[in-house]
Amino acid sequence: MSRTRLHAVRLGPRSLAALALTGAVGLVAFCWPFLAPPRSQLSAHAQDAPWLFAGLLLLLVAVVAATISESDLGPKAVAMLGVLAATGAALRPIGAGTAGLEPMFFLMVLSGRVLGPGFGFTLGSVTMFASALLTGGVGPWLPFQMLAMGWFTMGAGLLPGPVRLRGRAELLLLAVYGFLAAFAYGTVMNLAGWPFMGGGASGISFVAGDPVAANLARFVAYCTATSLGWDLGRALCTVVLTLALGPAVLRALRRATRRAAFETAVTFDGPGQ
Repeated sequence: MSRTRLHAVRLGPRSLAALALTGAVGLVAFCWPFLAPPRSQLSAHAQDAPWLFAGLLLLLVAVVAATISESDLGPKAVAMLGVLAATGAALRPIGAGTAGLEPMFFLMVLSGRVLGPGFGFTLGSVTMFASALLTGGVGPWLPFQMLAMGWFTMGAGLLPGPVRLRGRAELLLLAVYGFLAAFAYGTVMNLAGWPFMGGGASGISFVAGDPVAANLARFVAYCTATSLGWDLGRALCTVVLTLALGPAVLRALRRATRRAAFETAVTFDGPGQ
């Protein structure tokens, strides 16, 4: 029997265009301090974050709207999105503030793997938004967290072998991805705040107007000195939970996806039929 991959949010031309635009906006948002003139007054995203948040919400709506027209996204997919986002949001506070232990990351990896990159990006962003409301973590950093988590979850949906790769090989692939992506998430989030750090620790501080290579060297030193231990805790937690709970969670997600039949249109029989 051949396996077919079902996508709750299938990527079509419009969806790809919306995701590409979102990625471009996110890249500019994270990297603009490197391009700012030396005398510019950087204000820790206090001014640009509300605009980025509003733009990100519009782009997420555009992604979902595009998929509705391209793949008949129905209420079952929206319900799956809500359930997984609520579960991820509930998992985040469990290890918050404890050596980087964040169990929500493993669920994002597995969900993105089963349900595809389009669903993954939407799920990651919505989950981070819901968890911020749950934990009171709303602030200028939130749109950057939403973008980073969206990329993190989308990446799992882009991994090779979505149809044929199963068993230990798939778990190992997901564990390795989760380990590396957990560090990447922490690094990207460091980039969102590092340029606005005070200049007291000059060896690791951002210097506006300096060559990009010099600032990147300081950034690597900053990540090593401040967040390496936290990112390692997040990465190890993701690996352990993926290997321990991955088989059961993957089976449950795939079973739910098959039964929901996301890409099958809902029809209603007439009276007496």
